[in-house]
Amino acid sequence: MAGIVVFFDFDKTIIDVDSDNWVVDELGATDLFNQLLPTMPWNSLMDRMMNELHTQVITIQDIEEVLKRVPIHPRIVPAIKSAYALGCDLRVISDANVFFIETILKHVGIRDCFSEINTNPGYVNEEGRLRILPYVDFQTSPHGCNLCPPNMCKGMIVERIQAILAKEGKKRMIYLGDGIGDFCPSLKLMETDFVMPRKDFPAWNLINENRTLVKAAVHEWTDGEEFEHILLQLINTITVEENQLLSVEYCKFQTMSKEALPLALPVPY
Repeated sequence: MAGIVVFFDFDKTIIDVDSDNWVVDELGATDLFNQLLPTMPWNSLMDRMMNELHTQVITIQDIEEVLKRVPIHPRIVPAIKSAYALGCDLRVISDANVFFIETILKHVGIRDCFSEINTNPGYVNEEGRLRILPYVDFQTSPHGCNLCPPNMCKGMIVERIQAILAKEGKKRMIYLGDGIGDFCPSLKLMETDFVMPRKDFPAWNLINENRTLVKAAVHEWTDGEEFEHILLQLINTITVEENQLLSVEYCKFQTMSKEALPLALPVPY
């Protein structure tokens, strides 16, 4: 099933919480975070919070241990492993950061299932503290999408991948997400694609309010069990449809081949 690409949001989709808030809350920095929240962009705030934690002698290892405790529904990891085993191309598109995401995915044993992680950069500097930067430098090169936060337009990421994959042949896509930022990429999907918004979350609300703008078939989900069931069901649906299409094309080819054969000439004795 190399013809199926599955996009996953991360926060409140693969994991059950927002990873940024989880780390801040678990390390006791919630009050300062809330105090600074109205004063700066989210990525700048997270970078500032990592600096504050560093000054409190909270180490990278401390942050990693907190990330390893993040709540994940027990059916999410098996669902992702199954989709990968079926040959799907799995990719993350998230407004979290690469350090948080990779730490968690490695811990639960599914990092290798993903061919690509599109998210905000994060790295440990020479002082041993975590730096978090925006995916897009919106002060010098704004992305121009008014549906998305200034640091990332997920729709543009999907369009970039669509353009690359179009050169390789037809690809069917499934997009799973929950947040406001997951609405824009939902609009980029085709009629043959599927979008799986988490029910009663912002993306689901926006999709329901703008159904005429969404070309892809919509399949909502509420928890990890439905996440697994619907995702694998859609992969199976695409597989059956693609196999039927291949069978029809093969039959047409066989018919054309027979019609193109010259009639047998009589052989004189």
